[in-house]
Amino acid sequence: MTYLAYALPYILSLALVVHCIKTGRSWIWVFVLMFLPLLGALAYTAVEILPELMRGRSTQRAARGLKKAINPFGDLRRLQQEAELTGNIASRQRYADELARHGRFAESAAQYRETLTGLYEHDPNLMLGLARAQFGNGEASAARATLEALMQYNPEFNSPERHLLYARALEAEGNVPRALEEYRALAHAYPGAEAAVRYAQLLQRQGQPDEARKIARELLDQARLAPAHYRRAQRTWLEEATRLL
Repeated sequence: MTYLAYALPYILSLALVVHCIKTGRSWIWVFVLMFLPLLGALAYTAVEILPELMRGRSTQRAARGLKKAINPFGDLRRLQQEAELTGNIASRQRYADELARHGRFAESAAQYRETLTGLYEHDPNLMLGLARAQFGNGEASAARATLEALMQYNPEFNSPERHLLYARALEAEGNVPRALEEYRALAHAYPGAEAAVRYAQLLQRQGQPDEARKIARELLDQARLAPAHYRRAQRTWLEEATRLL
């Protein structure tokens, strides 16, 4: 046991030397780790390994999640201050997006309306943000009108989100035939499962369960062949598709 305790710093240093060489770190670390096993290992870990771990996506997501749990309105206040201080379009758009994420759709729409002026009067991304906020606020007709104006002034703007939001607005208005047309066009082209599932759900509500099941089954068959990360990202919608079978 005593021998192991004595040898452990050297074993750790040797492992870190291998890591240093494999990852292309400075050779100075090799000499530090060899001649100062314990202190060198602590220094190498603090300077080279921990910052790399903190830059990892999963670590960053966990840190952001913890930050939001502790201070859920921190980003909202910061973005509000930025928008008020700078007054530029980009900062106001970020603030409007954050308002929408907090469910404050009427305020988000108001912010977007203020950005749609001058050179940005018909900016497609701002108009899409406004339509998103209007729909979230229960203003389906206003959202549809904004999306139609978006396409009128920006016919080259190709956005799956715009297309799906338009179909949802039509459905919310009660214009089922047109909504079905839009969903049908999106079902196989949308980069995700949501459009196909919404199409199948609407078909089922319209008394077409066989067609709804067919679409859901095709979607699930395709998902089985898709990469695992796709299935993880689309899990909620794939579960909804399963319920349609």
